[in-house]
Amino acid sequence: MTIVNEPITDRGRIDRIALPTTEAVDAAISRVIERIDRALPSFVDRFPAPSSEALVYPAIDNVEWTNGFWTGMLWLAWELTGGHRYRAAAEAQVASFVARADARIGVEHHDLGFLYTPSACAAWRLTGDAEARRAGLLAADYLLARFDPVSGVIQAWGDLNDPAEAGRMIVDCNLNLPLLYWASAESGDMRYRVAAERHLTQAARYLVRPDASTFHTFHMDTRTGKALRGTTHQGYSDSSCWARGQAWGIYGFALGFAHSGRAPLIGLSARLANYFLNRVPDDLVCRWDLIFTDGDAPRDSSAAAIASCGLLELVRHLPVSDPDRELYARAAWGMIDSLDRNHLAPVAASNGVLADGVYHMPNRIGVDECCIWGDYFYLEALMRIRRVWSPYW
Repeated sequence: MTIVNEPITDRGRIDRIALPTTEAVDAAISRVIERIDRALPSFVDRFPAPSSEALVYPAIDNVEWTNGFWTGMLWLAWELTGGHRYRAAAEAQVASFVARADARIGVEHHDLGFLYTPSACAAWRLTGDAEARRAGLLAADYLLARFDPVSGVIQAWGDLNDPAEAGRMIVDCNLNLPLLYWASAESGDMRYRVAAERHLTQAARYLVRPDASTFHTFHMDTRTGKALRGTTHQGYSDSSCWARGQAWGIYGFALGFAHSGRAPLIGLSARLANYFLNRVPDDLVCRWDLIFTDGDAPRDSSAAAIASCGLLELVRHLPVSDPDRELYARAAWGMIDSLDRNHLAPVAASNGVLADGVYHMPNRIGVDECCIWGDYFYLEALMRIRRVWSPYW
């Protein structure tokens, strides 16, 4: 299948975005750190819920698919500031992830990478915590067990014996694959890498439509390996393009290139980026589904934060001679600057960072709220802009 390379239609508005100054980035980082400091006392032995309620995250135990993002924010804060309180809190939380892996608490899904890459795997890399490494490898084993060799995909959700969920992959999973690449490098076991490569192949083949938009989910027949149908779970419709899913695609395929060296993946990431940029408002903060190019549909600040990281990862791999490379860098900063100016949660009335996120629009969960992955990727984007940084992913 040929994927259209849709040119960016309004290059002028992006060309006019000034590249960031060190002072502007540092000021934006300080505003995030201020919000982390406000939340930190509540979230050492507990975690923020996936999305806020009236801009306040409830405290939960280590049971959700999103818990790794808060721990990842603490590691980022420690790397950025050297503040001991962030490392101490992150290490306490990593102990919780070790216990979770040992007890197999909430591991019956593909989001093991979201849980363990920015928490335990980051801890091993940053501090040499051997128990964190062991937990990361356990999580990779759980993820590998979800790989179906007939269809070549990692089952996203549900019990592996549930026929309704067998063979369903979702675009989010590309951000979970770095856990498998990491496990392969750490252990020398190529099974992790092979599964990641096969899933990437199927994701590129079936999750991406010919116009460079994406399905949220795609169903494969696990008996024959035949492709069945694309659907949505959180988007507007099966034929629309869920904004956060497109952002996962931009970032995930760029990371796929980083780990695999497969050149077509970087071109695929760029095609998805062009589709995304052509459908965002003038301030570059997307609405929750890219079918809504104007009007009053809610924004999703979390999708914009993920997309900015994806654009910056794309910039990292494109040659300097690429005519769109600087455009992607300007667009990434434009998104971050817009989030900083217009979408930060109020310090006094919230324990989150970014307001105006959307968790699950069809179920009306976390609409116009903080979403913990949006907070994480917003800070990650600032880290990427501020310094040369080795991604946790």
